[in-house]
Amino acid sequence: MIKKVSKILTISLISIAFMLYMLPPKVLAFRPSDKTLYQGIDVSGYQENIDFDKVKQSGIEIVYIKSSEGSNYIDSKFEQNYTRAKASGLKVGFYHYVTARTTKQAEKEAQFFASVISKKIPDCKLAMDFESFGNLNRDEINIIGLTFLRTVEKLTGKELVVYSNAYAASYIWKDEIAKYPLWIAQYEVNEPENNGTWSNWVGWQYTDVGRVNGISTYVDRNKFTKEIFMSEITQMPENEKPKPDENENTQTKKIKIKWGDTLCKIAKEYNTTVEELVKLNNISNPNLIYAGSNLIVPIKKDDNITIYTVKKGDTLSEIAIMFNTTVSAIAQENNIKNVNLIYPGQQLVIQNNCRYDCGHILYKVKKGDTLWSIARRYNTTIANIVRLNRIKNANLIYPGQIFRI
Repeated sequence: MIKKVSKILTISLISIAFMLYMLPPKVLAFRPSDKTLYQGIDVSGYQENIDFDKVKQSGIEIVYIKSSEGSNYIDSKFEQNYTRAKASGLKVGFYHYVTARTTKQAEKEAQFFASVISKKIPDCKLAMDFESFGNLNRDEINIIGLTFLRTVEKLTGKELVVYSNAYAASYIWKDEIAKYPLWIAQYEVNEPENNGTWSNWVGWQYTDVGRVNGISTYVDRNKFTKEIFMSEITQMPENEKPKPDENENTQTKKIKIKWGDTLCKIAKEYNTTVEELVKLNNISNPNLIYAGSNLIVPIKKDDNITIYTVKKGDTLSEIAIMFNTTVSAIAQENNIKNVNLIYPGQQLVIQNNCRYDCGHILYKVKKGDTLWSIARRYNTTIANIVRLNRIKNANLIYPGQIFRI
């Protein structure tokens, strides 16, 4: 009898130990770096014209202003927001949205950021907003982020802060990045969570659907500690805009030569020259091209154009959601007659309209999903998913539907 009880007890203890082992690692709540908190917002051109006097009267003390994105985009309201926020007596900070995919691009973006904020006087630490990682692995993300931070430090001599959502703060960023103060984004929680990469936060963005007098749209609301402020408030040094690389403003795509095409006709259609087409395609006889063959053509790059290569399983509907556009717009831009017929390797010219909300993932709705369960899974809000995807009825979603999260 004793042996039987002992055996049952042993099996029970092993089962409990196994269940505890299988539980996900505990995510720890962590605290602000100081008890005194300052109310803040962060803004961009999305908020349009802001009455900063009313913003200040509503109790806001700090405003982070988007200055730039990538290596050539200045936010449409940057100068206006800076001038008006300063005139209203608000404490001001700047943030740059990083899109780099290499360390070379990170350096260039850092130079561009430094040039945009030249001669300005920020009260708060400069912020790196790097949240759209694409297909980068963890090591690549960290070296690109670190390159950007260190280059900005070198060019400006100023202190920086890392803006990050809770997931990236816990599982993406490594110790070298964690040497910089953290401005964390996490919504619908009593306090932000972290697995220990950072010991505390200096900023917490706790909602993206805040309301503030003087702003007609939703606005991100934040709490900041005194560590968000520059240790010394002085004018930013002057930095020149980085010089464009050779051929930087030209992209290419492949097309199929149609019956009756000539290089002259194609050159006119794509606003290029026969000589350029010959050079790009190593053509020995410009008068001899074949219907059905591929031809590389140049596409002049601007801030709102992306050349997207279709992957296996892609649909125009999914691609349209990814780039915040429509199936008909993509079809028209690329002369697609059958919107249900695209193929892997096909290159699409896309008018990219996601200037203010790029960097989201695509999620295919599964049976049993609700917007609430999806929002919880991805640390966002129902309101944010509804806004991003222009959902008319939040209670009506169906399996197979594609959402940007």
